[in-house]
Amino acid sequence: MHNNLTKKDIQLMEEELKHRLTVLRPKLLEEVKTARAFGDLSENFEYKAAKQEKNRNESRIRYLQNMIRTAHIVTEVPKGDGAALYDKITVAMADGKRATYQVVTTMRTDPLHGLISMESPVGKALLGRKAGEKVHIQIDEKFGYDLTIEAIEKGQDDSGIPLNSF
Repeated sequence: MHNNLTKKDIQLMEEELKHRLTVLRPKLLEEVKTARAFGDLSENFEYKAAKQEKNRNESRIRYLQNMIRTAHIVTEVPKGDGAALYDKITVAMADGKRATYQVVTTMRTDPLHGLISMESPVGKALLGRKAGEKVHIQIDEKFGYDLTIEAIEKGQDDSGIPLNSF
């Protein structure tokens, strides 16, 4: 399996990875050593907290390495007037409510703030479509709904959208 990412995503992940390996890892290892010296490990909260933070960093390092290794580079903004990566798309739902989504890569999704993945059902349905078109979003075998694209504001990756963390 591969991850559809942009060159900018890869660059941001490599920068974070370098920071975690060269700055954060040595610092966290030192904190674990210091906390271990406090004595009885069964009642040593500082040791447990330091070790947990070190393990969280190691987990993020493995995650970033895997994402970079399995990445498939996608072009950021295809030419044309259809919806593309990083565009802001205003849609109307059947109940009259409106929403604005920005289509982003998987590494930058934040649905609560309107940032949806290009690989999500909504993202897939919107990409390539034009203002005025009605699109059907099929969630599973039993549930689907329709959206009407009202406007498309062309966008580009300005690095203002941070990478997801966990």
